[in-house]
Amino acid sequence: MKDSRIRGAEIVIKSLVAENCDYIFGYPGGAIMPVYDALYDYADQIKHVLTRHEQGAIHAAQGYARVSGKVGVCMATSGPGATNLITGIADAQIDSTPLVCITGQVASQLLGTDAFQETDVVGFSMPGTKWNIQVRKAEDIAPAIAKGFHIARSGRPGPVLIDITKDAQNELFEFNYVPCLGIRSYRPYPKVKDSEIAAAAEVINAAKKPYLLFGQGVVIGKAEEELKAFLDKTGIPAACTLLGSGALTEDHPQYVGKLGMHGNYAPNLLTNQCDVLIAVGMRFDDRVTGDLKRYAKQAKVVHLELDNAEINKNVKCEVSVLGDCKESLPLLTEKVNQNAHAAWLSEFRTLEEKEKSAVVSLDLLPTKTGLTMGEVIRYINDYKKDDAILVTDVGQHQMIAWRYFKFKTTRTQVTSGGLGTMGFSLPAALGAQLADVNRQVICVVGDGGIQMTIQELGTIMQTKAPVKVVLLNNDFLGMVRQWQQLFFDKRYSFTELDNPDFIKIAEAYNMKATKVTERDNLKDTVAEMMVHEGPYFLEVVVEKEDNVFPMIPTGCSVEEVRLS
Repeated sequence: MKDSRIRGAEIVIKSLVAENCDYIFGYPGGAIMPVYDALYDYADQIKHVLTRHEQGAIHAAQGYARVSGKVGVCMATSGPGATNLITGIADAQIDSTPLVCITGQVASQLLGTDAFQETDVVGFSMPGTKWNIQVRKAEDIAPAIAKGFHIARSGRPGPVLIDITKDAQNELFEFNYVPCLGIRSYRPYPKVKDSEIAAAAEVINAAKKPYLLFGQGVVIGKAEEELKAFLDKTGIPAACTLLGSGALTEDHPQYVGKLGMHGNYAPNLLTNQCDVLIAVGMRFDDRVTGDLKRYAKQAKVVHLELDNAEINKNVKCEVSVLGDCKESLPLLTEKVNQNAHAAWLSEFRTLEEKEKSAVVSLDLLPTKTGLTMGEVIRYINDYKKDDAILVTDVGQHQMIAWRYFKFKTTRTQVTSGGLGTMGFSLPAALGAQLADVNRQVICVVGDGGIQMTIQELGTIMQTKAPVKVVLLNNDFLGMVRQWQQLFFDKRYSFTELDNPDFIKIAEAYNMKATKVTERDNLKDTVAEMMVHEGPYFLEVVVEKEDNVFPMIPTGCSVEEVRLS
């Protein structure tokens, strides 16, 4: 009788196939070699993307997950391969990105012996993962992967790590995959309470100056239409967080802009003048609130949130509505009154004009000699499609691109929001592009961040992913330099960069590459890039000491937002 058992390594691959995984981003090594050997026979069912560093693998998986809405999968070997995933795990946790990370581990009999490339990745990753486990028997592999996918994607999403010893990968066992549909004591979707909906509606209906803030929870919950229906009925002005961008089109008549340290003037300033503050799928992080002791103290706060740990964590609320906003928003819309707040909305528009004259026109339509980051984004807007995806790194370019990119639809923003991980954008853009090869993916990056993961240009070359890379080069770690200028007496301590010839580097990776130093060449070059069929590298030399405004300095109130 033929033995129907298969190796644990093949169980790993067959389990991923069962979860409809179409991409693995990874890097092979000794302790994960049996899995890679099994993967060789499944190349027609799962595509593997060989990144140039494990950090690139996990950021690519993040970009893939954020655009596709599916679980991103990455794979690495033990020791340094596994620990190179840690930054990405922390990034995915704070930005609620669903990932399954699979790592190889030394054979179980070697655990604890300081064997070659042995490290306690379960211990290292425990505080950063939603769940992790070490598997030492082949029989436990499929159940662990099924459980991992369920936990990663359900409720508030997050990263999961599954560490598999080498002997488990080589052990024989029957394959029987049973998807995980629930776990005892794990309730990812709390039932929305009618009493909380009624209390929230009562507060909102009595409001004279209500104001709604929405975050990534709307995108994760696929509640974009439910948010629009609520706003259409209530007439309430609405602003977004960094990761909430795109959940509501910026063309909506009640959309008033972006929140936070470098968000728009009116949405920040008027936070402290509303009488009711409705927060949907956002967590009141410090970049949004500024000084919590002076944040919206005059307002009654209504918080719609899936994660109970976020309610009353930073901002105390008058009414909390625990549950998925996909469910709670329609229930609330039924209970609130049809309304309009024209006079209140006009206060936002008045301040918007003030920001336009003081900041926006200078960024987008500069008359000075040097190029600005803002005018680059303006031209990108001219040639991008409505569903184009913006992927950014971290720093000045991130804030400028976010401020001026026209978000028309959902899942068009991929950036490192909570952790602020430099080096994120290039691999994340690759993952975003592979998630949907028919959409434009524009990676906007600074000269500091790109050099942290610049080797992933090799992965773009190998996959031929048509990513458009826009390097805004000011020869500085720009955001740190800005702070040094404003708050450290212009003492530029180790922030100026002597940069390489980026065009030669891009060309070495077989990418079409162009450098722009003069305004006269900018528009046509952006136009050329946007219609180019393959990957494209555009370097724009921008002013060295330009700053991002508005700005709420650290420790200040949202009322102290500066226009210069």
